[in-house]
Amino acid sequence: MDNQTQPQSKKLTNQEKMARGSAWMTASNIISRLLGAIYVIPWYAWMGEHAKTANGLMNMGYNVYALFLMVSTAGIPAAIAKQVSHYNSLNEYQTSRQLFIRALQMMAVLGVAFAGIMYIGSPWLAEASGGGKDLIPTMRALSVAVLVFPCMSVIRGYFQGNQEMMPFALSQIVEQVARVFYMLLTAFIIMKVGSGDYVAAVTQSTLAAFVGMLASFVVLTYFLQKQKVTMDVFVEKSANQLTLATKDLLVETVKEAIPFIIVGSGVTIFKLVDQMTFVKVMAGATAYSHDHLIELFSVFSANPDKLTMVVIALATSIAMAGLPLITEAATIKDHIGLAKLTNNNFQLFAFVMFPATFGMILLAFPLNTLFYSPDHLGTKVLIQACIAGLFLGLYMLASNMLQGMYQNTAAIVYLVIGFIVKLILQYPLIRLLEVYGPLMATMIGFAVSCYLIVRKIHKVTRFNINLTARRVLLIFLMTLIMMVAAGIARVIFGLVLDVNSKFQSFILVVLVAAVGGAVYGYLALKTRLADKLLGERIGSLRRKLKIK
Repeated sequence: MDNQTQPQSKKLTNQEKMARGSAWMTASNIISRLLGAIYVIPWYAWMGEHAKTANGLMNMGYNVYALFLMVSTAGIPAAIAKQVSHYNSLNEYQTSRQLFIRALQMMAVLGVAFAGIMYIGSPWLAEASGGGKDLIPTMRALSVAVLVFPCMSVIRGYFQGNQEMMPFALSQIVEQVARVFYMLLTAFIIMKVGSGDYVAAVTQSTLAAFVGMLASFVVLTYFLQKQKVTMDVFVEKSANQLTLATKDLLVETVKEAIPFIIVGSGVTIFKLVDQMTFVKVMAGATAYSHDHLIELFSVFSANPDKLTMVVIALATSIAMAGLPLITEAATIKDHIGLAKLTNNNFQLFAFVMFPATFGMILLAFPLNTLFYSPDHLGTKVLIQACIAGLFLGLYMLASNMLQGMYQNTAAIVYLVIGFIVKLILQYPLIRLLEVYGPLMATMIGFAVSCYLIVRKIHKVTRFNINLTARRVLLIFLMTLIMMVAAGIARVIFGLVLDVNSKFQSFILVVLVAAVGGAVYGYLALKTRLADKLLGERIGSLRRKLKIK
């Protein structure tokens, strides 16, 4: 196929594709996660004295729901992205389309089946989670969203495999906007106008997931129709050298999907272990009431999650943009290109995660005040969650990379090893550290998995580990300089702004983040590191800013 008929993404280098895809997914994930965090401010206030309990109930429901989403999609979206990228690299666009259509049909059936299972099993799941009868309507409301999610995810996986991240990204933003709008509208009506029943408000807040998915589905369908003509051209020029039956295509995809569901469920499974053990272990070891234990669960799980997942979303963005590129390089046996992509991915991870994580640590107290309330315990747990988030983010990135290289078995084994470490440490750490124990066990478990995965990736790709280490060290030093500047700004602005006030905490966070972002951005441009990681086009920005 000549260059004139190649999609625009083919004209870009792998580094530029990676940067563009990461930019779309980063913007989408950050906007979505910020909306998912910002809604807490009014929602938490409207819940009044029931705020922590309501937040804990919703988080318990979402943890189980997340596992059902992962199981109901059976890892198919990531597998679809990998398989579509694989066949496209072989100029077998017809095979990619055939796979997409059959996967949609299969996932529609799975959506109905697992939505029914979650709805019927809600009483048992609520009891096992320690949430009691109040958790049942929350889980049943979430089960409705399981109907739509599998098909929606297949469409997203298809766009991802075609290295078209814009529709994927926009659908996520629209989904979150619709979800938050419905959530806040119903919470206000119930808590401020209606009965004030916080359980009913939580139930409607979780039903908002279904509303958001419907909106996302509309966006994805629009882009599918819009790009149909372009994709028809590639299908017509497809090599058509493969004669795989539909059954064989689906079997092959499911084989690819099983590792993705196991490895992709890692974070959710770790959280479910916390959910199933924390309340019960603490109830046996302390005299705390059940309501107080739900509040403590909210402090270490629900509350910091909404903030740290904004940062972890950065790693997810890089992983999602990099998966099809890594698979393509592995498929055509481009060993040099694969090593460069691996190197670039790890550097990008450090480039975005270090400043975001350490910046959140510096601003932990005002952030906790802004989103929840002035709380020293919540602040300490948030700091711990930020540190753990680095390992969670690295796991999500590295495990995706390893699977993109067709090292599925290794990825599963390394997750299982980390999970065993988590299980061994869970009980003693909860008894010893109470609310800090689950996060500590999670951090150590994922640290073990990350070490093993990165070691395996180096063995497979032979990427330049010395260059990566030097660049990561440079990024760390830049982050330290940023922290010093931001720390000074925090002290100065803190002289006139009260961190116990929500509004003044917001102003402080914005001002300090602006100072830190400006310093880090300047250093990235000055050292030319931004050029190396984001492509030469970033040089035009440096020239406009007259940074030599």
